[in-house]
Amino acid sequence: MNASRRALLAAPSLLPLTARAQGAWPDRPVRIIVPFPPGQAADIFTRLVADQLSQRWPQRVVVENRGGGAGAPALEAGARAAPDGYTLIAGTSGTLGVNPSVLPRIPYDAERDFAAITNIAMVPLLLVAHPSFPARTVQEMAAAVRARPGEVNIASAGPATSQHMATELLQLRTGLRFNIVHYRGSGPGMADLLAGNVPLMMDSVASALPQIQGGRVRALAVAQPRRVPQLPDVPTIAETLAPGYEAAGWSGLVAPAATPAEIIRRISTDIGAILRDTAMQERFLSMGAIADPGTPEQFAAFIRAEIVKWREVARAANVRLDG
Repeated sequence: MNASRRALLAAPSLLPLTARAQGAWPDRPVRIIVPFPPGQAADIFTRLVADQLSQRWPQRVVVENRGGGAGAPALEAGARAAPDGYTLIAGTSGTLGVNPSVLPRIPYDAERDFAAITNIAMVPLLLVAHPSFPARTVQEMAAAVRARPGEVNIASAGPATSQHMATELLQLRTGLRFNIVHYRGSGPGMADLLAGNVPLMMDSVASALPQIQGGRVRALAVAQPRRVPQLPDVPTIAETLAPGYEAAGWSGLVAPAATPAEIIRRISTDIGAILRDTAMQERFLSMGAIADPGTPEQFAAFIRAEIVKWREVARAANVRLDG
């Protein structure tokens, strides 16, 4: 039998194998790179989704934590991974929204190097005050700050964090001038607020909620454009001080650019089903977050808008990180 005859006989049997190979994804474990240590919000919410995907898919979804460097090394590793659907990346408000404007030597392009899949969680921010602070409302707080520009201390979780950038955005939109005191994380900042060493803090609902419920701090205003379910009586900054004001932490999933569109769509659809489950939504709320599924197109547009917003803030406030 000549070579061309053998090739013709073999070709039909190869086609089904090719089709099966293309349709078999995932046929090995899928990893999600999280650019922070275990226990941070992005890690917690990513693991919740990874556990559910592992139950839906024939292969496990494993989380790989790569902390340090404001998340840049982890995002760089994700951008350079093979675009085959087996490496996903937890993209956040910091790594995708803020880093492009504050890192002078950022090793990835937040828009071109990744394919958006879906957001997972919105982590609302809010202004809180120590009970001894005389202002009882956000309007009274603003009046007190205007009377003493640059003198009223407000705690931040650290330079270029979502809490810091939200405070800078508030200054930009209202003309208020705080004295921003940076801490190494939300925990130390909250500890000083509880001790009365600083009167104000921009923090996440997830972090501040237990202290608010315990009466140890007072909630003044939410940074989301709509009131949050966990604190329905707390007004928003947008409805009281700065119309259109919006700032939040968030965490979603992206993949290396050029990952097949059908794989991106499948992941987005499956995560959407997980996040729309009532029990999962209630679990997110109990942790101070809001489940926020969407299409790849919606998430890509959201990331672009976040980059534009935080670029304006970073330039106005001259926010830069070494790196």
